[in-house]
Amino acid sequence: WPLPTMVPLAQTLALLAMTTATAVMDEVPMDMAPNSFDDQYWGCRDKMTAALPALHRSELQQNSLFAQAWAQARAEWQKRGSRVSPLSSSDQAIALMAYTMDKPAYTVTTPLFETFNTAVREAGYSRWQYRNKFHFKVLHFLLTDALATLRDTQGKRCRDVFRGVSGKQFNVTYGKKVRFGQFTSTSLNKTVSEGYGTDTLFQVTTCYGVDIQHVSFNPREQEVLIPPFETFKVTKVTQDGDKTRIWLHSNGTYSNYNCEWLRGDSMGTPSEG
Repeated sequence: WPLPTMVPLAQTLALLAMTTATAVMDEVPMDMAPNSFDDQYWGCRDKMTAALPALHRSELQQNSLFAQAWAQARAEWQKRGSRVSPLSSSDQAIALMAYTMDKPAYTVTTPLFETFNTAVREAGYSRWQYRNKFHFKVLHFLLTDALATLRDTQGKRCRDVFRGVSGKQFNVTYGKKVRFGQFTSTSLNKTVSEGYGTDTLFQVTTCYGVDIQHVSFNPREQEVLIPPFETFKVTKVTQDGDKTRIWLHSNGTYSNYNCEWLRGDSMGTPSEG
């Protein structure tokens, strides 16, 4: 048992730890995510699908995380019966499985979706950045294509969803137009979302996010996946102590890029996208 004089010390250390944890809360500006790679592949889905096998082989060699995640996702998909419908290809199904495997066995660092989304938020800085540094071109296309396929199947409808975030506070302005600029996981179930954090809670009306729970690694999470290119209007922001709540309403889409891979290589020098 600790001595009586040590109890106040323990309490002080505990309070100090809590204060430190509060102090390191990341403040994140939320804007139109100008550096996001936001290709919607309008008018070129068939050509991209045709280019996929060679590009896929190349990226499996260049990106070990993607290669390991893909192999594990394919095995899991086969274990669950190799279901494709309502998707249009096995590659779409495996891509969604890989993306939603939040704690895969192949890595002790970060899951695929975290590394992938960090890359998505930066790859649109320039054409050069996308072509030479972004080794998730296949995954980006397959997820975008899968969401478009599911949206056509499910019908073009809007959904009210939630997203909870821990350790981050987002700086937003009422009335402002914003994008997440990445593939963003949300849930139809508020309680599920709060399990991921309550420092910031988004309440989102999305019209391009798609219900993927039946093709997800974690169907119980009732996930709706929002693409990088959907835009939102900030309709309300509240602050309660260190807790932030943000309401967003779909405001259409916006993309800086379209069919970028099929445009061919440039002169090899960075240029604004």
